[in-house]
Amino acid sequence: MGKNDNLHKAKEAKNDEFYTQYEDIQNELNHYEGHFAGKTVLCNCDDPFESNFCKFFLRNFNYLKLKRLICTSYSTSPVVGQQMTLFDLEDEPVVRGGTAM
Repeated sequence: MGKNDNLHKAKEAKNDEFYTQYEDIQNELNHYEGHFAGKTVLCNCDDPFESNFCKFFLRNFNYLKLKRLICTSYSTSPVVGQQMTLFDLEDEPVVRGGTAM
């Protein structure tokens, strides 16, 4: 194999689900936080209940001064209908002024 051994192993195991890490989203979007005020964000993802993008925008909705957040997908979620709260999302830091809290 080569430099992408993990991709070949995932293909063989039929496990090709790779999600963007919450920290990576936070680090990148810190550069653009001033551009979200009054905007609608659409997260078209595989599973809005599992998406780190949806979690990020939900947790930072007021801080980013978003007008609206729409999270959608084409398939059903295995966790839909289960009780989920915004504050039970593991111990991921919330962005405040470009730094994690």
